Formats: sequence, structure tokens, C-alpha cells
Amino acid sequence: MLFCFNSGEVFQAAIKIEENGLNFYTKARQAVSDPDIAELFAALAKEEVAHKRYFEELLSGMDEELKRPTVGDPDQELDTYIRALADQHVFGPGAKSAGAPANLATVEDALKLAIQFEKDSVVFYLGMQEATCEGKAREVVGLLVKEELAHVRRLSLHLKKCSDNVKACALNWPQA
Repeated sequence: MLFCFNSGEVFQAAIKIEENGLNFYTKARQAVSDPDIAELFAALAKEEVAHKRYFEELLSGMDEELKRPTVGDPDQELDTYIRALADQHVFGPGAKSAGAPANLATVEDALKLAIQFEKDSVVFYLGMQEATCEGKAREVVGLLVKEELAHVRRLSLHLKKCSDNVKACALNWPQA
């Protein structure tokens, strides 16, 4: 590998992904009429807030050495790049399926999209973990991957229940 992300860069990306997830789950909760699914989306939104706070605390308490860029950035564009990377791949407005919420018709559709976003988060974090130099940052990213996989399991269980009951509730996505 030619360069590694430093811990600060990884946590900046993670904070943006958590913000995007919070936005998605908040809108999803407002759109569903099924109380169990609304509760699930509300719980996931709370977890995104907790994850974001955790990353912000880690970032603010991090030694400056761990935030020092590993590559030259004379135009200070790395932060913009990291945020764009997060937006393009996970939960963000540029993500492949981000425009889909307005087109979702059923609770099943919303759950499938949420599962895909969570899987994308896992893949993104695994890539960031691989591209991270420091041991502690790699460990924390590994813990986050486990959290995201737990989200996939919870969403999948609800999708199975929804599919088993042939429950197709209408969704009303709030306008942005």
C-alpha cells in the first residue's frame, strides 16, 4: 500500500457515515406506519447518534500524532475527499440507492435498502480498517464492523417477519 489513512481520517469518515445513517433512519421511522418497524428505525437512529458521539470523543481525545496526515496535502483537500467518499458509498445522498427512498412502496423495500446500506457500511469500514496504519484505530474500526453486522442481523430478522406475514405497508417519505 502506498499510504495509510491515519486514525483521525478514519474517524472523520465514520462520523459522516453515522450522520448519514441517522438522517436515513429518522426519515424511515417517519415514513412507516408499522409500529414495530418504526421502533426498530428509531432504535437504529439512536445507535447512529451514539456511534457518532463515540467517534467524536475518540477523535477529540486522540494524540495529535495519530491525526497527522500520512501523505502530503498542500491544498487541504483530504478532508473534503474523505467526506465525499463517505457520502458516495454509505447512506449519503450520492450513494447508489440513496435516491430510492422516495420510490419505496413497502416496509420490505425500506428494510432491504437499510440492509444494503448497513452492508455497504461494513464493506467501507473493512476497507478503511485495511488502509489504517495504527493498531488502536484498526481495533476500534473492527468493533464498529461488529456493530454494523448486528444492525444487518436485526434488520434481516424484521425483514423475515415482514415477508412471512406478507405485510406491505405504504410508506410516506418526508420531503427533504
